[in-house]
Amino acid sequence: MATKKFDFNKSIKDISEADLQARINEDSLRLKKLEFAHAISPLENPMTIRGLRKDIARLKTELKKRNLVN
Repeated sequence: MATKKFDFNKSIKDISEADLQARINEDSLRLKKLEFAHAISPLENPMTIRGLRKDIARLKTELKKRNLVN
């Protein structure tokens, strides 16, 4: 589990700001669809929602960090 987070954090360092923003938008849309599907009928693994929320937060944190440095 810890290696997944480390790999994710390592991979977002190489992405441009425009790609980060596009990925945030894409993941947010996917999160909305998952939450809607979960409201209708329970997901097989509801922890995917939590993981996706955390990934979006990591992406937003990286984007914010880059904007503060510039």
